[in-house]
Amino acid sequence: MTADALALFQEHRPVLFGIAYRMLGSVADAEDIVQDAWLRWSGVDPDGVAEPRAYLARTVTNLALNRLSSAAVQRESYIGSWLPEPVVTAPDAGGVLERAEDVSLAVLVVLESLSPLERAVFVLREAFGFSYAEIAGMLERTEVSVRQVGSRARGHVQTRRPRYEAVPEVRRRVTDEFLAACVGGDLNRMMELLAPDVTVWSDGGGRVRAALRPVVGADRAARWILGVLDRNRLPAGTVVHRVDVNGQPGLLTGSAGVPDNVAVLELDETGITAIRLVRNPDKLRHITMPKG
Repeated sequence: MTADALALFQEHRPVLFGIAYRMLGSVADAEDIVQDAWLRWSGVDPDGVAEPRAYLARTVTNLALNRLSSAAVQRESYIGSWLPEPVVTAPDAGGVLERAEDVSLAVLVVLESLSPLERAVFVLREAFGFSYAEIAGMLERTEVSVRQVGSRARGHVQTRRPRYEAVPEVRRRVTDEFLAACVGGDLNRMMELLAPDVTVWSDGGGRVRAALRPVVGADRAARWILGVLDRNRLPAGTVVHRVDVNGQPGLLTGSAGVPDNVAVLELDETGITAIRLVRNPDKLRHITMPKG
């Protein structure tokens, strides 16, 4: 492996991780896929590859499609709500996820409802701008069929993704206000911030305490969250950090350097419409708690 080949792979690594992560919803699996792609790339003469970005994207996409077969079986027996593994960064950190605006937990959940082929076409086209001709070559299908799949996937996502995107400043302010209400046990203020039909999804994977079904409605949601945050049940020394979760303002809770949960809020003009809470420790292992 030459230095040029290594440099080429490193140049395209963010795109490769981005494709695999959007396809699988798992940081650990995405990193495994990128490593497998590297092993394959290391056996290739890069001088013979006309378009390294497309070549590597094809490799990662096909590896991810293979991985999805086993992932689908595992998720059929998943306990409670399934949420993607969150990517947690310091607020406003750049360069971790390309086009972070289309990789929110809400969008990843929608992608999960697509077929593997639809997901591949949507990610390659909408997130990374590959042409339908390029995608057809990657997936060994006709351009006409790929266009049809892409159109179907795009319509599905547009119908189900959040209809309203609050600007980061508003998200951050509301997140801070909601955190203060939660920590202070201020049920009335929580109710003011929550939309009447708010839904809370919590992913414990059967490993930790979480609601097995979505909690719907402002009153039920507020009381359930206050129960989760009951100081008598939290580990000693629990701290909360304001972080970005998949490019959106969120909260990271943990103690003794070990993350306990990651939360992100969704907003519209009526208030907080959804809260996604990832508690499964297997999905938090890649997260490093901030110092201080």
